[in-house]
Amino acid sequence: MSKKPIYRQIADILRQQVANGDLKPGDALPTEALLCEQYGVSRVTVRQALKLLTEERVIESLQGSGWYVKEERVNYDIYQLTSFYEKLADRNVETHSDVLIFQVAKASPAIAEALRLTTDDKVYYVKRVRYIKQKPVTLEETWMPLALFPDLSYEVMQKSKYHYIEQVKKLVIDRSEQEIIPVMPSEDAVNALGIDPQKPILEKVSTGFLSDGTVFEFSRNFFKSEDYKFTLVAKRGR
Repeated sequence: MSKKPIYRQIADILRQQVANGDLKPGDALPTEALLCEQYGVSRVTVRQALKLLTEERVIESLQGSGWYVKEERVNYDIYQLTSFYEKLADRNVETHSDVLIFQVAKASPAIAEALRLTTDDKVYYVKRVRYIKQKPVTLEETWMPLALFPDLSYEVMQKSKYHYIEQVKKLVIDRSEQEIIPVMPSEDAVNALGIDPQKPILEKVSTGFLSDGTVFEFSRNFFKSEDYKFTLVAKRGR
């Protein structure tokens, strides 16, 4: 009989399941109750095993959701303007969006300024959570001019707005001016992403422009820094 502590034996089994591909990145682990039943141990022992695997960055916990095999970080190339779906296309993983709010309202002074509109103009306000498999990775708030996209729908925002703009509306997206800053998570972000309210996250503020200079969106994205990596190429001036 192995002299290794039982919690380490359980961690070894789960780690091997990940290595073998039985549990893939983004997959949910069995619940703590099921693991207790499966291995005939207490919840304390199971939590010791899960804590060890968390420290090894094999798995991670999402508050109110459970334990998941840790995903490879999403590569965010700041020189390439790509959609959420395009960033993950080469990884062949399941992605989807959960639209929490889809509404039309008059632009606030701040949003009117960002979209180069007046406060009499109407805009879409969309709040959605982006998922990789079952794991929420990004909370997004987007404002878009109603006059520019009169047929924008809830169904479109469940998928890719860039696909809608380019393939349906036949408009040419030119660029996005972005700012990325660390912030403390709001209550909305904590609830949507299942994160620790005491740990900073990243906020990306973006303004999107069409080829004719029209501003087509203003958005705020919130995501955990540990889920993303940022790449750039810096050259010395000559």
